[in-house]
Amino acid sequence: MKSATITQRDYKSDLKPIWCPGCGDYGVVQAIYRALAAIGRPPHEVAFVSGIGCSSRIPGYTTTYGFNTLHGRALPIAQGIKLARPELLVIAAGGDGDGFSIGGGHVAHAIRRNIDLTYIVMDNQIYGLTKGQLSPTSPRGLKTVSSAYGSVEDPVNPLLYTLGYGARFVAQATPADMNGLATLIEAGIRYPGFAFINVQSPCVTYGQPEQQLKVHKATMKSLEQMGHDATDRLEAMRLAAHYGIELYTGMLYRDPDPSPTCEAMFAERRLALGASKPSRARVLDAFITGEPPSFRRASRS
Repeated sequence: MKSATITQRDYKSDLKPIWCPGCGDYGVVQAIYRALAAIGRPPHEVAFVSGIGCSSRIPGYTTTYGFNTLHGRALPIAQGIKLARPELLVIAAGGDGDGFSIGGGHVAHAIRRNIDLTYIVMDNQIYGLTKGQLSPTSPRGLKTVSSAYGSVEDPVNPLLYTLGYGARFVAQATPADMNGLATLIEAGIRYPGFAFINVQSPCVTYGQPEQQLKVHKATMKSLEQMGHDATDRLEAMRLAAHYGIELYTGMLYRDPDPSPTCEAMFAERRLALGASKPSRARVLDAFITGEPPSFRRASRS
């Protein structure tokens, strides 16, 4: 239940963001404050995990539990936190390089496990923190400090990537529409399972001119206004195929019949095993002795 005493200010730390003036990530962190305030969970009930990059600074700008992990490793840590402390609200954040290059392999497994966490990727098609190299989502032909003659690679499509692996909640937003961004983040947090939100968050220093907020505001197309049925996965995939061509914002896909989460399945299994499950001490001893804890042996005693 939402607490009447929780406001956006309660989630703001004393640290001041040091992004470049005009960076889209300012809008993202403000939208996160708004979403958390709307949900009303106190900061000590929220865990915020990030990788490495400009966008991964966000946990330090909140008063929640924060964990700034290794490059690309936000999702494994976030999953471990949720499984160990399922009562916590867990959010993971990172950039397109963090999420779809070194961390790309973790996305598929977070999706298939369907652990109840929200993954926010700030996608600017460039490595901003390390001075403007190509990222996995950079368009073919883009010239950067690391590709003076232009990229010869096709970009990763984060929307098709997550939908193709079976994600049950996939959305896209931009800080050019703050209300829409905050609403989608709130919806992702409330969704009972893994939720992916791709935020087109422009890099004002190294990003392309056509990817800046003023252009977003003029060209974005609201899926809700288009009458898109967010329960239609095939149509969501058709729209997602226009990544990099059209800026569709809103809910691409939301499974109307969510599957049980991983942590719910584990809780059900623990209940079914009852007294036959080994104690935590027995499991820890197994790591020392090398002898696996036996459910069958415990059930016969």
